[in-house]
Amino acid sequence: MFADYHVHTEFSDDSVYPMEDVVRDAIDMGMEEICFTDHVDYGVKVDWDCGEEIAYRCGEPMANVDYPRYAAKIGRLREQYGGQITLRMGMEFGVQMHTIPRFEALYGRYPFDFIILSVHQVEDKEFWNGDFQAGRSQQEYNERYYEEMLGLVSSFHDYSVLGHMDLIARYDEAGVYPFEKIRPYAEKILRKVVEDGKGIEVNTSYHRYGLGDSTPSKDILRLYRDLGGRIVTIGSDSHKREHLGAYVREAKELLRSLGFEEFCTFEQMKPMFHKL
Repeated sequence: MFADYHVHTEFSDDSVYPMEDVVRDAIDMGMEEICFTDHVDYGVKVDWDCGEEIAYRCGEPMANVDYPRYAAKIGRLREQYGGQITLRMGMEFGVQMHTIPRFEALYGRYPFDFIILSVHQVEDKEFWNGDFQAGRSQQEYNERYYEEMLGLVSSFHDYSVLGHMDLIARYDEAGVYPFEKIRPYAEKILRKVVEDGKGIEVNTSYHRYGLGDSTPSKDILRLYRDLGGRIVTIGSDSHKREHLGAYVREAKELLRSLGFEEFCTFEQMKPMFHKL
């Protein structure tokens, strides 16, 4: 099974990759299944139809998915290309504790196949521009990040997998923060993930970011395995053609080397297991 379960299109504020081009490219690559997971980040972005002024970043509007158009386009593409590839409707929810009610309401409005729960910002402060880290020591911003994540998995349940669990490492200019220092948080988080029948993803974008470890780290993947975790998806976190499907095969090899035997795709929020 060749599948990519973290795919962004023009419906994400940080991508201009047309959804139909994604489908055609995936077919050309021999993919059997993809899941669209465009961004929703309440707290730092607004909905298209909110009536508020929309901010711009790098010339692109900072807004959440246009939900009705998104669902309708996926439906049309399923009709057009369904004989060649399986298309799943997902989203990447960038949740914060104070935005949980809005995500719960959104989840109830559409028939999702798959939801990635990601922590993209805390206290409405972004990681990518350093706002969240500013004024905090490396220990403080790492611990605050994982505290937020623990609160989320304890309070929010409308998701399938925890996305790029150690994302903060991508933006940590102080260097690698030792795993043993975050292990107590990671263990509590992953115990709850396993207890609730949820999963985690291997996000292959670490290759293009030049990181020295996988995302999440091998230590986190081993801990998840040791705690009984079985639900793992693989996604490229693609935003353009050259990202799509990248390093998926290498991710399977990594998982096998760590003792995993299966990976998952999803249908109607239920995991489907495939041999690695």
